[in-house]
Amino acid sequence: MGAARVPAAQRCAGCVSIPYIPLGRYARPMATTWEYATIPLIIHNTKAVLDQWGSDGWELVQVVTGPDGNGLVAYLKRPTGDK
Repeated sequence: MGAARVPAAQRCAGCVSIPYIPLGRYARPMATTWEYATIPLIIHNTKAVLDQWGSDGWELVQVVTGPDGNGLVAYLKRPTGDK
């Protein structure tokens, strides 16, 4: 059972009607592609390092203990621009 159509007189004045466009059985929206970076974090300079990477378009995903168990490693991502 489909959704009932609302008569034009009952729609809000600022509403915009968007036409339905069937995408087909197997069509999917394009997914964002990402590039990733891992960087060591120096504990006394963490904010400055993350601010610099953030200004270059990188988003912080996670911070974990480094492989040696002493330092920290930041995982970052940003969109590649490819679709």
